[in-house]
Order: sequence, then C-alpha cells, then structure tokens
Amino acid sequence: MNDPRCLRFEPLHSRRDFLFQSGIGLGAVALNSLLAQNANAAFKGSPLEPKAPQRTARAKSVIFLFMEGGPSHMDLFDPKPLLNKLAGQPMPDSFGSVITAMGESKSPILGSKRAWKQHGESGLWISDWLPHTAQCADDLAVIRSCRADGINHSAGVCQMNSGSILGGRPSLGAWVSYGLGTENCDLPAFVVMQDSQTSVVNGPRNWSSGFMPAVYQGVRIQGGSEPIPHLNTPDSVSAPEQASKINFLRGLNQNFADRHPDRSELAARLTSYELAFRMQSEAPVAVDLHGESEATKKLYGIDKSETSSMGRLCLLARRMVERGVRFVQIYHGAGSKWDAHKGIEKNHAELCRAMDLPVSALLRDLKSRGMLEDTLVVWGGEFGRTPMSEKGDGRDHNPTGFTMWMAGGGVKGGQCIGSTDDLGLRAVENPLHVHDLHATILWLLGLDNMDLVYKYKGRPERPTLNEGEAFTNIAS
Repeated sequence: MNDPRCLRFEPLHSRRDFLFQSGIGLGAVALNSLLAQNANAAFKGSPLEPKAPQRTARAKSVIFLFMEGGPSHMDLFDPKPLLNKLAGQPMPDSFGSVITAMGESKSPILGSKRAWKQHGESGLWISDWLPHTAQCADDLAVIRSCRADGINHSAGVCQMNSGSILGGRPSLGAWVSYGLGTENCDLPAFVVMQDSQTSVVNGPRNWSSGFMPAVYQGVRIQGGSEPIPHLNTPDSVSAPEQASKINFLRGLNQNFADRHPDRSELAARLTSYELAFRMQSEAPVAVDLHGESEATKKLYGIDKSETSSMGRLCLLARRMVERGVRFVQIYHGAGSKWDAHKGIEKNHAELCRAMDLPVSALLRDLKSRGMLEDTLVVWGGEFGRTPMSEKGDGRDHNPTGFTMWMAGGGVKGGQCIGSTDDLGLRAVENPLHVHDLHATILWLLGLDNMDLVYKYKGRPERPTLNEGEAFTNIAS
C-alpha cells in the first residue's frame, strides 16, 4: 500500500502507453472478473479492506456537517452580553490588535439580537435561531474554543478538511479511509454531499486523497437514479456489445500486464473500477428514499420546501453509515453562503431554518436506532465571525475563536468545552486548534494521529502534520 512505485512519474513512450495508463479497458477487466466473484471476495487484498483500529474505538463512522462560509458562534452557541453593552463602540484596546480578512478591525462592535435560553438537563446555552438543535442539547459537546490559521475561505476550508491551509494534502476523510478501510465493499468508504450544485470553495480538493492513492479520496454522491454522474451503463450499449468489448479489452490489458509486472498502480486503478461496477447496483439503492416511512421523511423536514434539501442529505447520511460507509461529509450553504459580511440577520436566519430541523432529526433518528453510540456527528464551519461589524450589519471572518460541536461516537453530551474572551474574539480556555480537533476525531475512531503514518517520498506523513493532541476529556 505504501509502495513508492505507486507514486513515481513515468513518461509515456507511445500512444499505446497513453491508452493503457488512461485506464481504457481496465473497467471492463474489472467487470469481467466480478461476474465470477461474490461481494465478500472483493475485499481480499483491497486497500479498503477493513482494518482493526490502533486503539480502543468509540466510534465506527463520522458524519461531518460542514457549514461552509463560517457561522457566527456568538449568535448561535456562545452568548456574549458584552456585545450588546458595547454595541456601536470601537473594540477596546485591552483586546489587542485584530487582523481581519476585509480590514474591518477598526469597525464598531455589532450587538447580537438573539434571545438565549439554557436547554436540557445540562443547561447548555443555545440561541433562538436553533430551536430544534436545542432540544438535543444533552447529546452535544459544544466546543467554544476552536482555533484555525486560515483567514480567508480557501485557506480555512482547506485546513478544516486537510489540516493545512495549503492544498495538496489528504483530507481527514481520506486518512480515516486509509486507517480503517470500509465495512461495505459496494459503496465508497468516504462520501461527500452538498446542498446545492454551487461549487464549494476549493472544489474536489476538499475531499482529495492528496499524495495517497486515489482509492482513499471522497466520492461525491447525489440523489436520483444516477447517484454518481456517468456511473450507469448508457442505454445505447447492449449486453452483447459490452461483452464483446470486454473480451477484446481483456486480452489487451492482460498482455500489457504480462509485459509490465512492476506496474503496481494498475492494481489500485483496477480496485476503483471494481468499486464502480459494484456501485452500479448498490449506490442507487442506498440513495433511494422510497423505502423510508412518511413519518421519517417528515421528521427530517423533507415535506417542507425550506428544509427538504438538507433533510434529504441528512437522511442519506444515516442510510450511508447504516450501510457501513466510514466517513460522510455534508456541505450546507455550499458556495460559502454562511459568509455573512452583510445582512447577517437575514443570512443566518434563512440558513438556520434550512439546517436546524434536519440536523436535529439526524441526531434523533440515529439515537432511536441505537446508531448514535458509534456514529460521531461533527458540526461546524471553517471559522467563526468577528464581534466587530462589517458594512453595518454583518461580521467578518474570525479564525482565532469559534464554536463547533460533536455528538455521539463516545462523546459525553451536555457539556461545554473551553471558552472565548468576553467578546468572542479569541479562544482563551482550553483552546483547540484544527489539529487538536482532527486528533480528537481520529482518537474517537481508535486512530492515533501520531501513529497513523503514510510514507511519501521516504518521509513519514501524518494527518495532523506532526502536531495536535486529542482532547480525551470529551469522551463519556
């Protein structure tokens, strides 16, 4: 799996080399071989073969609910009375210098219009923008002291996914796939979904496998009869035509493999084609919601236009982890729609209404099925917002202190971890950097961020760039 030959670049010497290395015909070989194999045999020798965790695992899978654009923590989970007391005034000098993405560090403080209440037996503070999530307060571990390095969206989203503000590294989901494999050989180990066709910042790089083999990268799935574009065999291709192509291409590929036994990358590419074939029957079933009860669909808000999009994604996420998918990531507000530089009241109110009910339904549904115990749900964005105003009624980016929460997967619910200063600008108590957050997620899955190693160009690479420490107190 760590064979350096998989990573080397070899020049193309002929058109035949180009055709073979482009993968033409490999899918046909996979298809032909799979006709004589059962599903269990597909795991044997696969890079995605299930692996034992390195440590005691509390969670088996992850659902990461990514609010792209940066939700305002002091308007959702981190109440700051001082905001309203100092509203309209400049930031006090005692808070030090502030660097912002849009240069609004000298802008006056923007008060919060939220009404706050304590919820559940734990008494967690949650704003009136999230009435449904508030009903799940005793399942949440709210982390108020998150920190990141990226001050703009590209760097922030990149780091929250890969640990680095620079592109090119494997995403967290890819590391989990590499470390644990999958429990369902007919579906991807790492699935990505988004609530609109608008491209997320950085696009597919967010779920890339980086320098690791492509078999670990995320696969974007959508609803409908073709969950993965171009997965299905075209209607114009008949079974006899496909069989004829298979027989011809099988001979070509076998001849090439015999002449180049050292081309170990062929095995990895073959694995991806095998998965594609198996998904032709499995993926459509996994995304078909017709078998769900009307009560379940209503629970997720699929019957309402405002919540139907996110509701479908959250229900699909439950169906994916139910079928053994290891890591599911949902982008809500795809295209940085949570980025409220102006009009935060209208922006966040609409996004919260679209997200709040489906997310709470996901937690309730998982819990009622006994799945929340070993499914870790993570909620958050790439950073938070500033206490200062921008354009009069918005907030700028704030990576120095923001909120995320985790639930299930061995996490002790009803707790608040860490804190920001009195205006929500910087994390001051138990600050947890993105590397610490990633280390904590991996730890809950039974993986050690320092022991999970992939050798690249002779160098040991780790998911948290040799940094980060799991916050083990989060566990119950």
